[in-house]
Amino acid sequence: MSGSTRLSCASCHDLATNGATSARQDRGDGGLASPFNTPTVFNSVYSFRLGWAGRTRTLREFALITIRSDHLMSGGKRSIRRLAADTHMAARFRAIYGTEPNEQNVADALAAFMETLVTPDAPFDRWLRGDKEALTPQQVRGYARFKLLGCASCHQGVNVGANIYQRRGIFHPLGDAQPRYLRVPSLRNVSVTAPYFHDGRVSALPEAIRQMARSQLDLSISERDIRDISAFLDSLTGTYQGRRLQPASRR
Repeated sequence: MSGSTRLSCASCHDLATNGATSARQDRGDGGLASPFNTPTVFNSVYSFRLGWAGRTRTLREFALITIRSDHLMSGGKRSIRRLAADTHMAARFRAIYGTEPNEQNVADALAAFMETLVTPDAPFDRWLRGDKEALTPQQVRGYARFKLLGCASCHQGVNVGANIYQRRGIFHPLGDAQPRYLRVPSLRNVSVTAPYFHDGRVSALPEAIRQMARSQLDLSISERDIRDISAFLDSLTGTYQGRRLQPASRR
């Protein structure tokens, strides 16, 4: 789908592992580094906005902007012409949309596919459904601390986040000053989607928990709390096509 044909959506969103990559910042079709760490595409259908800055409201709009973006795919009409030249693909679009591939129906098709990229049946989901053996005692303890310390103030709902904006660095600076406000990320699958934060500057989950507690809650939390919360967050790792998600291979 990229202008040069070197990149596909899966180049930065690996569905065989975690729906993203292990890179701090992926590079677009022109070789330029993305200004943000690539979020996982899994469960994006449950996000109230898309991307770290939350500039797009729907998966369809997100797909269209990504294809057109000179910084990312650099595809646009060139990609659409290639799809239309593929007789099999063109026939499928005519059968579904009644017309040849165009930017609008290609974005619609991509959005329809992304809506299927959900990772249900995480241990936490099973625990919420009544399976009290789905979580370990440490994970249950971590969940209690997650709520008591205030993490759940921003990370809640079906996606355990991704439903509000929040100011970054409420009590203490967290990275550079801009952008000041970001979409709160989902914590589903967070234990397998390192590196962390919008700039990907933290590689380990315990350190991400420590920095978030200080910057957003003004707390210096104990090592036991960090271990327990890490264990709880691991219980948010779900499955895709029957396989538990796993960290992406190092690039």
